[in-house]
Amino acid sequence: MINKVFNRIPPFFRSFYFLAIFFFLVWMLFFDSNDIITQSRLSGKLSELKQARSFYEEKIIEVKNDREALLNDKNLLEKIAREKYFMKKSGEEIFVLVEE
Repeated sequence: MINKVFNRIPPFFRSFYFLAIFFFLVWMLFFDSNDIITQSRLSGKLSELKQARSFYEEKIIEVKNDREALLNDKNLLEKIAREKYFMKKSGEEIFVLVEE
């Protein structure tokens, strides 16, 4: 019975080299730690990280520009200090209105 099935398989597919290459490819594609599924996940993660990197690089440039503007413009520095940190000059009073 097994002989009949074995004889129906073409000789090319029964060769040692074909079987070795076939099992090697199956092992590398599905069972290895670097299989196709893992590589596709890592590729997607890499693209997400590259996008995040470009976003943060743009934000760094924006913050550097804001910092330079604050260090060079005294009026802008005073405006930010008064609005954001509620700083005042001596003799002034600050009223904070909180909306409910």
